[in-house]
Amino acid sequence: MKTGDRVATLLPRVPELYIALLAIWKAGGVYVPLFTAFGPEAIRYRLEHSETRFLVTHGQFRKNVPEGIKGLEKVFVVKMGKETLAENDVDFQEGLNVSTGKPEEIKVNPDDLAIILYTSGSTGMPKGAMLSYKFFIYHVPYVRYAVWLKPEDRFWCPADPAWAYGLLQAFAPLLLGNSILVYEGLFSPEICYKLLEKYRITNMAYAPTAFRALAAAGDELRKKYKVNLRAISSAGEPLTADTVRWAINNFGTAIYDHYGFTEGGMLVNNYNCCDMEIKPGSMGFPVPWHRVALVDKDGNETDGSEPSIIAIDRNQYGFYFKGYWKEEEKTKDAYKENWFISGDLARKDKEGYFWFEGRYDDVITSAGYRIGPFEIENTLVEHEAVAEAAVVGKPDPIKGEIVKAYVVLKPTYRPTLELGEEIKLFVKQRLSKHQYPREIEFIEVLPKTESGKIQRFKLRERSI
Repeated sequence: MKTGDRVATLLPRVPELYIALLAIWKAGGVYVPLFTAFGPEAIRYRLEHSETRFLVTHGQFRKNVPEGIKGLEKVFVVKMGKETLAENDVDFQEGLNVSTGKPEEIKVNPDDLAIILYTSGSTGMPKGAMLSYKFFIYHVPYVRYAVWLKPEDRFWCPADPAWAYGLLQAFAPLLLGNSILVYEGLFSPEICYKLLEKYRITNMAYAPTAFRALAAAGDELRKKYKVNLRAISSAGEPLTADTVRWAINNFGTAIYDHYGFTEGGMLVNNYNCCDMEIKPGSMGFPVPWHRVALVDKDGNETDGSEPSIIAIDRNQYGFYFKGYWKEEEKTKDAYKENWFISGDLARKDKEGYFWFEGRYDDVITSAGYRIGPFEIENTLVEHEAVAEAAVVGKPDPIKGEIVKAYVVLKPTYRPTLELGEEIKLFVKQRLSKHQYPREIEFIEVLPKTESGKIQRFKLRERSI
């Protein structure tokens, strides 16, 4: 292996994953994370596109790696037992055993390439975001002040390290010297409570979906376990008011909502370390160590009263994004002057709180109004029958677009015309008249990326 070689992992949350990652960076390699739920073609695309030389995988997932991947020289396998390896595969443990002596010292600087992390593909084919070693340096103050890690904390974030949020939540706490919990199994409310009690976890971070599942499991299950969470944070989508209230009632602390994206990091947050007012659904305030602005499509700053694009100043020291791997045009398109244009929309209220409004492509233009989907979606899930919801624009000859909602019902409810009208009225009474959905379609499952983001472009295609 040479400095700059790409090395991928296709591993569950096992100790070998963290050993491999630290070894890759110690040797000057570039880490390419792969999600264990990927199918063979998704794996092939990322390995060939990144020109990966070496792969570390697990016996459970070796069968998902297709044959004949261009450029892939060796596959290291973490064996489950005494299974026979393929001809060119290497036993991961045996590979560790043959190492002798002190490893060569490889020097890197903060701007060197450390990670090629493929985006989740919420707007098209995944792009390989190139991230420097500043990725970790940048997130130390984030976990200190927004996550609010104290030296004595035991921290758990079940998010998969194959994605940016899970990766930073695994390694930034280690830079602070904190203990982290690594759990290989699947998440469930009861398992979550058992682990929180057994390992005396005091600080937890995860996606809103998990906290909604804990709330749905009921207070009786919660009362079976002694949980002592001092701080809780979440990212991935806005938290609803009922979930925040549930956390306060059951844990004695609110869940602090955070916002970020692969190329820019965790940029806008509610800060656990401060006794700040929580506005459920709000992203909070920009991080003080980065310049974050709301801009129009030409890169001009706005006052944020209308949905505008979230942008960050790329000239600041903490900016760690180095472009998209082998995608020069897409890299150029990501910038307007000194701004990195995220493609996400937000608005800002009079007190300076940011509110997520969706992707730029997700904005609905109806009868001259620009309408973001998230406020409508948050209102929809407040209805007692609604489990999940996604809102898109449907072409309309008069208004340009109308608001259409796709709704997943809770198991005890049946889709009827009467329920659809009731949900429409529910939203109309809580938001302005131009925002409520003119159409509601009940759907069993919302299309999502591997990291759980709703793929609204697929719903838009379905609406045409």
